[in-house]
Amino acid sequence: MNSSPLLSFVFPCLNEEQTLGDCIQAVRKSLDPSGIAYEIVVADNGSTDHSREIAVERGCRVVPVTALGYGAALKGGIEAAEGAYVMFADSDSTYLYEDAAALYQAAVKYDAGMAIASRMIGKIEPGAMPALHRYLGTPVLTWLINRLFRGRLTDCNSGFRCVRKSDFQRWNVRSNGMEFASELLIKALKADTKTVEISSGLRCGPPGRVAHLRTWRDGMRHLLFILSEKPSMFEKVGLLLAGMATFLQLAARLTGPVGVGPFHIFDLHSQALLLLGGILGAQLYLFGCSLFLRTADRPLRVTRQLIMMDEGNLFFVLLTVVAACLGLGGSLVITWMRSGFAGLHQANHLLAAVHFLGVAATLSVGLLAIHTLKKAARIDG
Repeated sequence: MNSSPLLSFVFPCLNEEQTLGDCIQAVRKSLDPSGIAYEIVVADNGSTDHSREIAVERGCRVVPVTALGYGAALKGGIEAAEGAYVMFADSDSTYLYEDAAALYQAAVKYDAGMAIASRMIGKIEPGAMPALHRYLGTPVLTWLINRLFRGRLTDCNSGFRCVRKSDFQRWNVRSNGMEFASELLIKALKADTKTVEISSGLRCGPPGRVAHLRTWRDGMRHLLFILSEKPSMFEKVGLLLAGMATFLQLAARLTGPVGVGPFHIFDLHSQALLLLGGILGAQLYLFGCSLFLRTADRPLRVTRQLIMMDEGNLFFVLLTVVAACLGLGGSLVITWMRSGFAGLHQANHLLAAVHFLGVAATLSVGLLAIHTLKKAARIDG
């Protein structure tokens, strides 16, 4: 350990006495010959075994982290790190810790804010990574991040990385769980931070060790976070779907059923599907609007105006929609009474009216929710 380390290596730790000592030794074996001034920090997340004692015996600095979770442990360790660069990897002996020096050197050589030890372009031992993770989970999530945030990554789930601490502090990473890995990448890509990868790999963990990762829960958390950082996608897709469905519904109302070659369109079935499309589009759009409340992304002008709408105007919008719904229901009851409570046969007219009012009501209630959340956020802040 050096009094002024250039590099801090952080191990998140929760009851890792079986493997922690070997991991520390492997990191030292890589970094000692390189001449890099470094320290090793063990971010202990409430271990009840001998992990802390093992870390101290091997000359590491132990940092207790009370907030639970993989991301919380890493954030605590990185915050306590003294090096200009911070490297981290799981303390389960599965990563190729001998690549630590090469990972740091790549970050420095390319002046990168983040360097990643990619398992997917390296050697993965048989049985080291479940087939579901190797061929579906990691490739799909990596593709999604690359597609949405213009990345060129091969392994979004690698837990072996090196970051420049000053860049990390700018990213304002908040996740406490496993989705920390995705947030770190997305925040770096959105900040246009230079990111590089080196070839590494993965080895099998010790027999009988139970992994902290829970495939479906943590995979879904990654997916939810990735999507939450791209509100414009839901905003634009929702607007397009709701707009097109409403336009076609209007066309169906004006023209009635139309024959196009062998096809018969704009009848009841078409109108029902357009109603579904309009409401689904409105929901997607509102989902995008709500996501803008928690990101720094800039929405379209119409979305900004709706989010920033004066509360008095919002009241009259809600009042108008409620009055229109009551008016439609009342007119339907009156028509039914005049027919002697017989069959109305008003489906074509009713579907069009329900479409317009349904989309308007969905948007209005959604705006009510958004303004309520916005108000609550101001109070909490």
